[in-house]
Amino acid sequence: MATKITKSAFGTLASGKEIFAFELENGNCKATVLSLGGIIQSLFVRDKNGEFRDVTLGYDTPQEYFTKGGTLGAVCGRFANRIKEGKLTIDGKTYELYCNDRGNHLHGGKIGYHQRVFDGEIVEENGDQALCLQLFSPNGEENYPGNLQLTVKYSLTGAALKIEYFAKADQKTAINLTNHAYFNLNGAGSGSAYDHTLTIAADYITPTDENMIPDGTFLPVKGTPFDFTAGKTVREGDDYTETNEHLKKGAGFDHCFVLDKGRDQALPIAVLQGNESGITMKCYTSLPAVQLYAGNFLQMDGKGGKRYDRGGGLCLETQDIPNNVNEPAYEAYGSSIYAAGEEYYSVTVYAFS
Repeated sequence: MATKITKSAFGTLASGKEIFAFELENGNCKATVLSLGGIIQSLFVRDKNGEFRDVTLGYDTPQEYFTKGGTLGAVCGRFANRIKEGKLTIDGKTYELYCNDRGNHLHGGKIGYHQRVFDGEIVEENGDQALCLQLFSPNGEENYPGNLQLTVKYSLTGAALKIEYFAKADQKTAINLTNHAYFNLNGAGSGSAYDHTLTIAADYITPTDENMIPDGTFLPVKGTPFDFTAGKTVREGDDYTETNEHLKKGAGFDHCFVLDKGRDQALPIAVLQGNESGITMKCYTSLPAVQLYAGNFLQMDGKGGKRYDRGGGLCLETQDIPNNVNEPAYEAYGSSIYAAGEEYYSVTVYAFS
């Protein structure tokens, strides 16, 4: 069945600017994406009984995305994740980025892309429809150099949601983009996702300092709670939060897993399996790393008044290694510095069965 997209009103900002919801549906799955922040507001996929379940956390109103926090389902940029002390040095010039997380720059700063309203366009592709969300980020925004034009494209293929990122700036700048969707394959608001089984094809994580800044080194996962290479429940690792020095820093999993440089990109980098629903999600990406965040600080009411508490959703944020702009060892896996006019492109797919 071909993908069809419908557009509807989702509310307005205090300024009066309209926000729209775009519903993509093809019979196998259904996703609602907002012009606010490029947010995946809902994602319905079929469970073992053939019934649709909404497997992403979200809110019912625009205001909640500003007041309740969590960056639920949103595009993060211009630089996703963290930059130490907000210091970005390009060709000998240091740009002081806005520090919004323990003295560091996180997810784009004071007003990241998750708080911006994109322009939406429905495009036709071989009988299917796809959604292109476009955003202009001016020179000096959050003190980043360069006027940047960003397009985020959402499309459905079977029971898979594909997200493509296209960006280009007129000055040399840093670009690192991701989506911050929280997944609970038993259904949003169904309780903890810690009993999901997770596999991550990564032999290393990037250890951090006390402020969750990767320190330029690599830690082998073998023999640690971070070893998901053979698959295990998230709870099996989280049980070590009070005793493992790396887990204690983030109050649980909030770590970057480094993917093998020579890996086959046709294979999933992570597989998540719901313990009750029978839903399996495979994650594919062109990027060199994935951040596992286990919802350590979730504590709010979400869609339909359902409760989201610690572990209520898991993030698999595909990206360049955090703080790679300050760490040559990380930059070797993929630099986030792009020359003027150089095109940034990445793709991530979440496929369900």
